Amino acid sequence: MDSDLDRAVRTVIHDCMGVRPNEQVLVVCNPATRELGDALRDEAEEIGAEAVLAVMTERDSHAGEPPATIAEAMVAADVLLAPTVQSLSHTAARKRASESGTRTATLPGATVEMMARVMSDDMEKLRHRGHRVAELLDRGTEARITCDHGGDLTLGLQGRKAIPDAGELTAVGAFGNLPCGEGFIAPATAEGTLVVDGSIAGVGLVSAPVTLTIENGHLTAATGPEGAKLMDLLTVHGPDGTNVAELGIGTNEKAILTGNILEDEKILGTAHIAFGASAAIGGNVQVPVHLDVVSLRPEVTIDGTPVVLEGRLLV
Repeated sequence: MDSDLDRAVRTVIHDCMGVRPNEQVLVVCNPATRELGDALRDEAEEIGAEAVLAVMTERDSHAGEPPATIAEAMVAADVLLAPTVQSLSHTAARKRASESGTRTATLPGATVEMMARVMSDDMEKLRHRGHRVAELLDRGTEARITCDHGGDLTLGLQGRKAIPDAGELTAVGAFGNLPCGEGFIAPATAEGTLVVDGSIAGVGLVSAPVTLTIENGHLTAATGPEGAKLMDLLTVHGPDGTNVAELGIGTNEKAILTGNILEDEKILGTAHIAFGASAAIGGNVQVPVHLDVVSLRPEVTIDGTPVVLEGRLLV
């Protein structure tokens, strides 16, 4: 009988990535994620791809650049899979690989259990939701996030292109997360407050709601010990570290709150904001950090039209 890992890996290689015989497939992992890395490489090899596994030391933070040797291999590959502890999504190396035509899936922090569960969502419905959210963000000029905790954040969307993260990575240069399940955009402006009652990347689950103050597109203050830690993780990278880099809306009904941001940000009807690097998703800031924070029961409107209400996705 197939294991949950076998089924999840097959979905990734065949359905999400569309790997074909003789393609050059590069799997980048860390020692801690070697089991998943090996499984992905083996499945790609099984169908006749030229599959290579590269094991690298963990990076200091999400968006930390990989070694130059791996960066060059990323550009040369037809398909890149990155089950790493720290995300390669927002690195210059990943952006360059995508621009060269490499089909890329990043799987930062993914576990065997998570892959098996979260990748079991109805892919057709998930893809419909992801595309619908991205379409609304694309057409919108302004998004607003409010919540019962008192947060009120306004984000300008003009001139930015939204991206559906729906596990469709078979086109040349396609890029997304796996497990998948969101629509997202790099905002042009941001002003107000956001209350985080879910989790913070690099910190974990919050013990009490954390209020973030955002002024002129940058995080300027955060309450509580978890907020202080977030500020420390961002400000060490200078002014660009506190840049508001992303607005995302979760679309995966199998995702649950675990403290692992890769899954938490995909929870159906949640919203997340990220700080730091945005250049890889349509913004203009490149810095070696990208940290997401999750609001569990927000109200999100786009140009006044409700898209999320009290944790329910309305599209």
